[in-house]
Order: sequence, then C-alpha cells, then structure tokens
Amino acid sequence: GYSMTVAPLVANGVLITGISGAEFGIRGFIDGWDPETGRHLWRRYTTAAPGDRGGDTWPPGDAYKNGGASTWITGSYDPDLDLVYWGTGNAGPWNPEPRGDLDNLYVASILAIRPKTGEIAWHYQATPNDPYDYDACWELILGDVKVDGQTRKAVMQLNRNGFLYVLDRANGKLLSAKPFEKVTWATHVDMTTGRPVESELGKKVRAGEWIEKWPGTRGAKNWPHAAFDPSTGLLYANTMHAARMYRFLAVEPFKAGQRYMFMEAKDPENRPADLPVGHVDAIDPMTAQPRWRAPLLDFPHWGAMLATGGGLLFTGKLTGEFLAIDSATGKTLWQFQTGSGVNAQPITWTLNGKQYVTVLSGLGGLGEIVNRQKLGNVPQGGSVWTFALVD
Repeated sequence: GYSMTVAPLVANGVLITGISGAEFGIRGFIDGWDPETGRHLWRRYTTAAPGDRGGDTWPPGDAYKNGGASTWITGSYDPDLDLVYWGTGNAGPWNPEPRGDLDNLYVASILAIRPKTGEIAWHYQATPNDPYDYDACWELILGDVKVDGQTRKAVMQLNRNGFLYVLDRANGKLLSAKPFEKVTWATHVDMTTGRPVESELGKKVRAGEWIEKWPGTRGAKNWPHAAFDPSTGLLYANTMHAARMYRFLAVEPFKAGQRYMFMEAKDPENRPADLPVGHVDAIDPMTAQPRWRAPLLDFPHWGAMLATGGGLLFTGKLTGEFLAIDSATGKTLWQFQTGSGVNAQPITWTLNGKQYVTVLSGLGGLGEIVNRQKLGNVPQGGSVWTFALVD
C-alpha cells in the first residue's frame, strides 16, 4: 500500500520525505535523511500510538496501524524559526467505524516539525476524525498577514474541506478559519476551541444515510497549488464548486494491498447546467472572501497558480491553454495552446537578467481521469514550454 509521489524538501541540512497510501490502510509518516550519505535520521509517524502524545485519540487496539494520515504533498520551511510545516492526509478507512468517534491524531492535520529531530513543535487538526476524505495535505503557504493592525508571520492553507486556515507559524495559534467555498458538512469553526462545528450531516452519514456534502470528495480545492502575493496580501487559487453524494459501506477486515475505504460516492442528479464547476479566485486570507472570482463552466483548472511581481498570474487548463491573468481583475490577458492539458506548476526564473516562465504540458492526473470522456479531443503527450517577453 505504500508509495511515494512527493518531492523531497531540504531543511537545515536534513532531506525530508513523505509517503502516500492512506486509501490502502498504511500508517503514515515523515522521514528525515542525511543528504550526503542517505542515512536514515528519524521517522515521525503521523498516527499516534498508545503512549504517544495523541495516543488517547485512538480506540484501544491496532486501528492506528492502518490509520492513514499520508504525507504526499511537500511541506514548507521557515529557516528563521527552523520549523518545517507538513500536512497529513485522510484517515483509514474513510468509514470511521474502526476508529470510533475520536479525533485520531494526526490525521487531516498541519504539523510543525523540527527538521533535525522530527519532533512535533505544534499541530492543528482541521477535520478531527476525518470521515469525509478532506485531508490537510495541501500546500502550506508562508506569508505575513495583518491581524488586528499587526503583522503576523502566518502559515496559510486553503483546505480541501472548504475552510481557509491562517495560523501563527511560530506557535500554531489559529488566527482565522472561514469558508472560501460552499460548506455544508460544518456550520463554522469555533475560534475558541479551533474545532469545526459539524452540521447534522455528520450524524446522518455515520448512521449509514446518503448525504449531499459540500465540498465533494475532490474538495473545494484540490492539489493545484495556490499563490500568495505579499504586495497585494491576497491568495490566488483555482477552486472547485461541486457537491458529492456520499455514504458508508460495511467495514471489512484490513487486507494488505487492498483498498481500505468502505464508502461510495456519486455526483448529485440534476446539477444546473449554468452552475460553475470552479473558479479562479483572489481571496483575502483573513476573511476568506473573494476580491474577485472568475467562473469556470467547462472544467476546473488542474494546473497550479503562479503569482508574479508584475501583476500577472499564470496557470493552465485541461484543454491545453496556458493563461496569463491580470491579478487585479481576474481578466485573461493572454493565452497559448500547448497541445495537451496543463496540470502542472508553472515556474519563473531568470538567466542573464531576463525573466522566463516555464510550464509542463501533458494530459493526465485526477483531472483527466474524472473528465476523460469530455476530454476525448485533447491530445495526449508531454512537452515543456518556456516563455519570455520580446526584447
């Protein structure tokens, strides 16, 4: 069930890697390695065992050994605080019956880790018990934000569960947690406890009923990374606008190499044809309100977002267009057909004083899988494209 789909991160001389496989009943972890020799320095498991801090958030027995919490998106590093920030994934199985109604640390959590030792300095759990596959893996964006007139060093995440979290990255204090998309599984996040207040859907799904949950299992935002522009103080993201019908199935004993989920999901019937499937959003981190949003009517964007100091955003579409967007208005200013779907992270770089933007093109990934029939006319095949302004 274990696999690795994550790029490594080097922090304070330690090479750090994550792991994938929560849908197969793994016990997640983060590893530290000596980059010179390959020597294994430490392992931080992301499901707490009996006797560990957080071990009492699991029922007696071995549920934590198959409890998921994979770490398949690369974290971020603050060299001033010497802290690595890494998100963890869904619990195993999705049906929480073997895990009880406990929080199951550290599933669906943001961890601040000391890179030399793997020690957890602080944690924040976005979706305790995580019966919805909401994770907290997505990118952790470091930036300075204004809070009550003061500048705070923050870590921000547009979580799959629909809430935008802003935390003090030194101590984990929750500064804001507001919905940036439609959310029905919870009414709000209690800022005193830091916990989501679940709606009646939580009781219904645990009782075996079908529920329509917003956001759906693919989230209010999926893996495509957002960007933060410190000059505007805004986050820019490709978001999703979709519900999912969802219910639990009977749990069976764990079998190595087999999926360990026990749920089923399907699209709701009679979705309005004019309802956007996603947006390109400019979002205020502290209010989670859009400064502007551009609706998407064909496919959500599965390419990540790049913000530049010149006021341009770069991203791509599954149908192959690579876009330059005005960060002030959301208007598309330029586009180029790359020949296949763009579901990668654009980058910018300089050589001899000249700035370039590069992106990979090549239809694939989850976006292609779930839209395969609609994308039948989009060619396969990978390519690399680099652009620059004409002198």
